[in-house]
Amino acid sequence: MRSVNFIGQNEIQLLHCGADYFPALIAAFDSARIEIYLETYIFAADNTAELIKSAMVRAVERGVAVYLVTDWVGTGRAQSAILERECRAAGIVYRSFNPWFKRGIARMHRKLCVVDRQVAFLGGLNIVDDLHDDDDPRITLPAPRWDFGVRIMGPLVARIHWEMAVHWARMGHLSLRTRWTTFKEQRSSSRRVDDTSKPMVAGLVVRDNLRNRRTIQSAYLKALGGARHSALLANPYFAPGRKMRRGLSQAARRGVDVTLLLGVGQYRFQDVIARSFYPKLLEAGVRIVEYRQTQLHGKVAVVDDRWSTIGSSNYDGFSLFVNQEANVVVVDPAFVQTLREHIQRGVADGVEVTLADFAGIPQYKKFFYQVAYWIYKNALRLITWGKSAE
Repeated sequence: MRSVNFIGQNEIQLLHCGADYFPALIAAFDSARIEIYLETYIFAADNTAELIKSAMVRAVERGVAVYLVTDWVGTGRAQSAILERECRAAGIVYRSFNPWFKRGIARMHRKLCVVDRQVAFLGGLNIVDDLHDDDDPRITLPAPRWDFGVRIMGPLVARIHWEMAVHWARMGHLSLRTRWTTFKEQRSSSRRVDDTSKPMVAGLVVRDNLRNRRTIQSAYLKALGGARHSALLANPYFAPGRKMRRGLSQAARRGVDVTLLLGVGQYRFQDVIARSFYPKLLEAGVRIVEYRQTQLHGKVAVVDDRWSTIGSSNYDGFSLFVNQEANVVVVDPAFVQTLREHIQRGVADGVEVTLADFAGIPQYKKFFYQVAYWIYKNALRLITWGKSAE
């Protein structure tokens, strides 16, 4: 199980929802002097996105080099084409990830930003208004989307910048020699040992289809395997493989208070798949709470009083076995407590699911759950060559 490379002496601020995240991002852009790297799955066509775009244009006008990557599927074919034209006119260097699936089915689901190699942003927030539905901007959400990001200063920023710069280079037209040199430099960088004796200690955890196929899942499994008291996990899409489900169940059977806060209501098929896992998890002692106040989009977790993670990775086969993802793991009691309080408030606002709720479910619904899971499982096995079953 691959370990996380931790670095100490960081300053990490938790940002809850767009109300915290976007003003901090814009302030960093307005202070930029050298360069901005921004990666996002969705770059919408709404007022929030226009504010971000305007800040990027202001930076270019000051002589700052601005590099933007969006995902072709997440942002959409038409919006990607518009962005490309607008960025070219403004002097922003723009790339769309994997248009027309030319590099396979993997998507760039990361949400990362580095400004001047001094400050970084990471989390689950796309460049989209908090009150707009991800899929249909005409739909207004009942409350701001429940999501999280972090603002990072300190030694960890250099690693995030390196990851983004390498990703940018890979998207270009590189010779085999350049690709091999880049791979060796990345491997050498990942082996560095940094001071972890001083707070705040944190590590970047990425998932890709090169050297980091299971890194994010492994980080979760290691944390669950070492849990002693409690594990609070929040995620919008729940359809993990056997190892993740077993890790949750084993922790609960050891007496760990395991709580899953799951988003529901965005995709009916996804909800059905998630509920197919509920009975066995509930039998193992896992507490399951569904959040129905608004879209739950945060991908966060805390284990005991020291370990926490925030990022882009969902608990489904695409995030854990196919897409490019990025999380940060923070080992700091004060930070963990702050994030824990947010998740606990989400749990308090949710609706708990019990085994009794399944006792009266009609047989046709139970059958539907199993069929949905069978379709999903076999589709993922085909896509991932069987890796999603792990």
